[in-house]
Amino acid sequence: MKKIELIMDAHALDLALTRISHQILERYGGLGSVRIVGMQSRGVFLARRIAAKITAMAGLGSPLKTGILDTTLYRDDYRSRLRQPEVRVTDIPFDINEKSVVLVDDVLFTGRTVRAALDALMDHGRPREIQLAVLIDRGHRELPIRADYVGRKITTSPTQEVSLKVSELDGEDSLWLMEFEGEGGQ
Repeated sequence: MKKIELIMDAHALDLALTRISHQILERYGGLGSVRIVGMQSRGVFLARRIAAKITAMAGLGSPLKTGILDTTLYRDDYRSRLRQPEVRVTDIPFDINEKSVVLVDDVLFTGRTVRAALDALMDHGRPREIQLAVLIDRGHRELPIRADYVGRKITTSPTQEVSLKVSELDGEDSLWLMEFEGEGGQ
């Protein structure tokens, strides 16, 4: 794979997360029943940033809590795609029953990971509602799933990939469009 286009630098990424945070705050106002849950792996870091931004914007005394959700064993392709699935941490340290849950992920593509997340989340309780926030919506949906909050929509080919780098893991914040070597390129 090779990088072919920078979609967002650190500043653009921060602006997109600020916009999503404002939209969530506008929708929920009081925030008393809102829970933010990040999907493994990079959605976790985005969820924490969104929660911190909402906390600052709303002037909350204590930080908005976030949870972590792993969807590996809920995916419809994990048996055929992965020999040994890499199961990560799920940590939802709060009650989600009758709460408004905002799921956060980095890239929305086919919708299959979100479908798996919905199944995984329902094993933890019965939220009043579930909304989806994504940094990038790249289209090519295979399931009838849409994001409620989108940082940016982009057009990609199915053979391309969108790769998010976050400072917590990668030492930088950036979002790249990637191309498989020898496909569609020069």
